Amino acid sequence: MTSTIAEDGTVLAVTLLSASPCVVTQVKTTETDGYTAVQVGFEDAKEGAVAKPQQNHLKLSGKMPKIIREFRVPEITEDLKVGSEITAEVFSVGDTVHVTGTSKGKGWAGTIRRHNFHRGRKTHGGGSYRRPGSIGSMYPQHILKGKKMAGHLGHEQVTVRNLKVAIVDTEKGYIGVVGAVPGPRKGIVTVKGDE
Repeated sequence: MTSTIAEDGTVLAVTLLSASPCVVTQVKTTETDGYTAVQVGFEDAKEGAVAKPQQNHLKLSGKMPKIIREFRVPEITEDLKVGSEITAEVFSVGDTVHVTGTSKGKGWAGTIRRHNFHRGRKTHGGGSYRRPGSIGSMYPQHILKGKKMAGHLGHEQVTVRNLKVAIVDTEKGYIGVVGAVPGPRKGIVTVKGDE
């Protein structure tokens, strides 16, 4: 994250995202696949890292990308052909985007950290400080599914909606969005325009 100064003089906290060119690896249409979508590849894989079935699939695009993602689109335009590149030029300053990524994994956590439970009182004989308390009554003699309890926190898909694009640098291949995005540094995120 860094900061930038807007035209009106306000300082904005922005997250810089690498937006190096993505290559179109497959175009799906309603006639062949039942829906319209574009499959794009990102970054170059090391030699021998791509399995043979994927090598055949990617042969038409002329690249061997490391990461492949699919995006549904309302219609396939002429510039979306297999092998064509999508760069940061598709975004412009002021656009509203949705950023999806995998949040930071925080391991095992208790109910106070995971679900914002209150702790028990520490005076007047209270001996249950960070325990969850009652987790059910006598009936139905088992814990109901979805009960808020201690467990794995983080490392799940998170979408931050309605972020504004503040910087677009096509030469260096990055964009800057106002606010924070999910995940650690060097994590993979998908940026979708507001449809």
